[in-house]
Amino acid sequence: MLKSLSVGHLFLKLDLHYGTIFIHNKMEGKKKYKAVMLIDDNEIDNLINQKMLEASNIAETIFMHTGAKGALEFLKNIEKLSANGVGLPEVIFLDIDMPLMDGFQFLDEFDKLSDYIKNNISIIMLTSSINPQDLSKAKKSHFVKKYINKPLTQDALEKL
Repeated sequence: MLKSLSVGHLFLKLDLHYGTIFIHNKMEGKKKYKAVMLIDDNEIDNLINQKMLEASNIAETIFMHTGAKGALEFLKNIEKLSANGVGLPEVIFLDIDMPLMDGFQFLDEFDKLSDYIKNNISIIMLTSSINPQDLSKAKKSHFVKKYINKPLTQDALEKL
């Protein structure tokens, strides 16, 4: 079920079936990215991170997913629907510790996606994990461009 809502400078679409939230920032000014994606099972963390991204005015569109499987399906579908991958997020902020499919399992499945997707999306691990093994594993993945500990900050966004 798809619901739409416009609030101030934001246009929201919620796909309740797939757990996707689409946010389009209508504020003026050049954005660093056309689209970014948040993947985190914690809805409060997603909301906080969304607010940080909006405040930084870094992206025109923010996709939010509460599950890695839904995010993978979304990436596959949006690539099929859009010409030349237009609409794909340029950056994914990925949590590690999630039920059903964790961030590292997401990376394994991400590796099976098309070369176009893999070559045009950067992944940033955004996690509360302080496990050194997680950091080491993230550094070994050629998809992970950066490892950031939560909470997401303006300073971290400026360094992207």
